Order: sequence, then structure tokens, then C-alpha cells
Amino acid sequence: MSGPDSDDDRAFKDLNVVGMLHQFWEQKQMKGMMMETENLVVYESIPSPGPPYICYVTLPGGSCFGNLKYCYSKAEARRDAARIALMNSTFNELPCRRITPEFISRSVKEAVSTTSSNIADASDPSTSIGAYCLMLELNTGKTMLEFQEIMTVFQLLHWNGTLKTFRQMRCSRQEVILYYSQQRLDERTRSHMALDWLQKEQQSPGLLSQELQLAMKELGEARRIGRELRFYKEKKEILSLALSHANAEDLEGYQSEEMSWREETEFEYYAQEGHCLEESMTNTSEHCQCHSQESDRESME
Repeated sequence: MSGPDSDDDRAFKDLNVVGMLHQFWEQKQMKGMMMETENLVVYESIPSPGPPYICYVTLPGGSCFGNLKYCYSKAEARRDAARIALMNSTFNELPCRRITPEFISRSVKEAVSTTSSNIADASDPSTSIGAYCLMLELNTGKTMLEFQEIMTVFQLLHWNGTLKTFRQMRCSRQEVILYYSQQRLDERTRSHMALDWLQKEQQSPGLLSQELQLAMKELGEARRIGRELRFYKEKKEILSLALSHANAEDLEGYQSEEMSWREETEFEYYAQEGHCLEESMTNTSEHCQCHSQESDRESME
């Protein structure tokens, strides 16, 4: 554990890493390489009466990183979070981080070697390998951080039990992938997931508190090893939202909002007869984690 104003911290003060991160994304925006957003980089400091201080930084598109170090001040935590985010942002610009036909072929072969599947399954979206291949093909040309942002949606759908529901409704993997690859996480989606957890809480009182404690533990562990944090942070926020509305009046209001959400997103589309989802789509999330975080070291310490 480094002490206050360590040599390492003074070096990053001199570098003005917060300004460098902002400039990096500002230049990408000016070059037209990304959509314009109101806030390029968003920092969130977690309230604390004293050290260690924690700060998260969210990049355009939703990727999130946090400070690795034990930080003695909010400013130090902000700098350290910016440092991790800048390292990952610049690393993400390397050619090897972009999804190409060659990258897809290599990734699918690696995925096949770690499962009981065979390479022929890659052309069949009803298989886990085929679903993974389809997701990569749909995102050809994107970087691994951009791909991880999309994968976060599917990770949350699996965690929330939505993919299991689709499987029971006999929706095909291809239908689900094509639809949700175009969706982004927003307040309505979070509210929908929070409602699901409120209903689970009714069936198993105390479940929300247990899940929230687990989510906070996972978020802390992921932050301390430098991982991309969007999935972990979204879980915590969805569960916190559900817990804050865990009474009958709020649940009734959420149920009304849920019906509106289903209508607006044409949820009935998935009730159409399709191919049975024989397995959970978690496998695609696991493959993404494997290639984007372990093999390629997307999140660096």
C-alpha cells in the first residue's frame, strides 16, 4: 500500500492524466469516430468519511473503470481511475483489438477448443458457438471495448433471468441476438430489470439484500484487479433501485410501467414460435470475458 503523495502519485499529478483522458476522447469525437455526447467522461466518487476513497469513470459508450490503488484523497482516486481508463482507451486503439474476419476465425477456434463443440457449429446460430460467432460477425469493425459494451447487455439479460424466459418461450438465439444487439442500457431497461428483482423478492424475502451484498463484493474485486466494470456496476445499481422500491405501492407503479415497457419494445415479438434455446447464452458471455479480459488483457493493472 503506497502512502499519501507517493512518488507514483506525484508522477501522475505531473502528467495531468485526467486532462489527458478528456483530450483523448475529445479528439476521437472531433475526428467523427464516435457519437457526440453531452459529457465525454463522467466521474463518480463514492461518498466516504475517510480513506480508502473510490472513484469510477465512465467513458463514452458506457465502459467503466475504477481506481486500483488505496487512495487517501478523492483527487487521488480520480487520478487513478483516469489512469486505468486512459491505459485501456489507448490499448483499445491497437489493431489487434479490432474485430476482423481473422480475429473472428481465431476466436471461434479458441472457443471450440475449450468446449465440447466442433467448428461446424459456428455456422449454426442455434448453438452456443454459432451464437458467439454471429455476435462477432455483427460487430465486425468494432473494437473489443465496443463489443464488451454490447456483451454487457447480454450478461445482464442472463443474470436477470430474461434469457431463460426467452428459452422457455422457444425464441431462437438468432432472434434474441439480432434484437438486443441494437439495444442500449437506459433507465427504462434498468427499471424493467429492477421489477423482475422486486418480484423475486416477493417470492423469497431477503433475496435483494443478499444479491446486493454479492454484487458490491464482485464490483470491489473486479475494480481492484483493473477489470472493465460496467456489468458489475449495473448489477449493483439495478439491485439498489429494486431495494429502494421494495414496498407494495412502488411495486404496483413498477408493474404499470412494465406493461408500458413491454408494449413499446414490442416484447410480443419474442412470443412467436422459433427454435428452442437449448442452452443458456452465457457461453457467449464467457467467451467474450475470456478473449477480451484474459487472453488479450483488455483491463490492465
